[in-house]
Formats: sequence, C-alpha cells, structure tokens
Amino acid sequence: MHLRPSPAFALGAALLACAQGAAAAPVRVVTTTTDLRALAEAVGGDRVRAVSLAPPAQDPHAVEAKPGHVEALREAQLFVRVGVGHDAWVVPAVERAGNRTILPGQPGFVNAAEEIDLLEPVPPGARGGVGHAHAGGNPHYWLDPDNAAQITANILAGLRRVAPREAPVFAANREAFLARLAPARERWIRAVAPFAGARVVAYHDSWPYFARRFGLQVAGFIEPRPGVPPSPASLAELIDRMKRHQVRVVIAEPYVDQGLAGLVASRAGARVAPLAPSVGSAEGAGDYVQLFDYDVAQLLAAFAGREARP
Repeated sequence: MHLRPSPAFALGAALLACAQGAAAAPVRVVTTTTDLRALAEAVGGDRVRAVSLAPPAQDPHAVEAKPGHVEALREAQLFVRVGVGHDAWVVPAVERAGNRTILPGQPGFVNAAEEIDLLEPVPPGARGGVGHAHAGGNPHYWLDPDNAAQITANILAGLRRVAPREAPVFAANREAFLARLAPARERWIRAVAPFAGARVVAYHDSWPYFARRFGLQVAGFIEPRPGVPPSPASLAELIDRMKRHQVRVVIAEPYVDQGLAGLVASRAGARVAPLAPSVGSAEGAGDYVQLFDYDVAQLLAAFAGREARP
C-alpha cells in the first residue's frame, strides 16, 4: 500500500532540506590579492567561493577601487587583506560597501599580516632612504613560503568565526596544504643552495622575504623608491655597483619597464630574471606552490645565463 506523507511531515522535510542547503552554501570570501585568494581556497576547499579584487599582473600601487569591488565586498562573509599599506586602495570600497561584518575587529575581517615577522619597518619619524615607505614594514611577506603557515592560520581563524560548523574541514584542508608545501619548500631550497650569498638587483623592492628564504642578497634597486622613476645618475651608479660586485641577475616583475630592466642588465653583464610576484601573474604560476616553482626556475635560468621556460 502506498502511503502519502502527512502535510506536517512534508513541511518538516522541506524545512530540513532548506537548512541543509543553507549549510552547504560556500562561504563568500573576498581577498585583495590573488595570493590570498589562493591560500583562502587552499584552506576553504569547496566550502568557499573566493574572489580577488586586484588583478595579478598589475602594479599594486596603481590599483584603483571599482564599482564591482564594492558589490563583491557588500556580499562578502569574509574579507582578507594584505595590510601593511599594500592594499590601502581598498579602504574606500569597504566603506562604500556598508558591510559591517568585514570591518576591522569584526568576525569577517582578516588581516593576513597578523603575527608575521615583517622586514624593513620604518622607524617613526624617519624619512628618505630606499625601500617601502610603509611604517609597518615591507608588505610582500607571502613571497617567503614559510609565511604561508601563519597566513593560512589567520585565514583559518576567520573561517572558523564565520562558519564554525565547517571548522574541522577547514583545519584538515590547511594541514593537507602545508603537507604539500613542505617537500616543495625543501626542493626549492636545495635548488637555489648553490647560489647562496649571491647578490641580485631588483627593479622594485618586492623581494626581501624571497631573498632571505633562499639565501640571496639584494644589492640595489632600479627604482630608488617604489613608484619613483630612476634618474640617469642613479642608474649609472647602480650599474657601476653591479659590475664591482659581479651581480649576475636583475629581478623584474611583469608590470615594470622590461626595456629598462634589460638595459641595466646588459650594461652590467647580468641577465633579467622575470619573476612572478603573485599567483597568476605569469603563465605557469597558477597556485601558491606553482608560483615558487616558476620563480625558482626563472632564477636558476638567469644564474645559468639562459632563458627559462614555464
């Protein structure tokens, strides 16, 4: 005999299905950069839907907030930013979004720089010099793979706040990611070890964390300060210094003046290493591990005096 469910039973089943559907909806995560998006996806897995506001191959100092950014932030349940002045452009968009959940101090806000050992802090009241002008320090901390553990811990804490029922899944995802990262890290360090102590020149001051992790010395910059074009005199002094110290590699991001980087390298007897500063900023650097695979390969090719292939 076929039994028809009672109206009460049918209503209860519908409510349960709705509740389960709501629980299964991915957490809406907005990050300021593709690197943080990649790390948020590593922790969140299929339980998050993450978007990055800044494109990967654009000078971070030239990013401008757009209407689409405001809409994404308005719908965000978790907002993850680099901090340290790197993504100050996002502040007006956050204010216009009117989403109190993602404001500093609220459950949906994550400052990925929390507990990171930041390099190059500027003392209060100090002026001039080279490097980043951010008082907190150099903001390119994700370019040390060892910092991924703390960054993902910060993201995990945020996801736990906004989706506590999913916390065990998020924690397991993070551990799986770090287990994947560990042998890759050892492989990168072994590969670069023959060049430990080597001097390099960078176009922009993006690489102190990368250099520290892989035993390189940044001997100078093409830009005297971030975003400030070099003068002929400063370029001549830099090239002379490169010759005296036998600097063999010039690191250049994809959005800088490649012609100028090549000119400096050729006059100093060096080679350009076109490194990717962010996930997705070069073909072959599609996730966080691939980012370092790509950069280490490009660096080794430059030291060997040849062109690397992705």
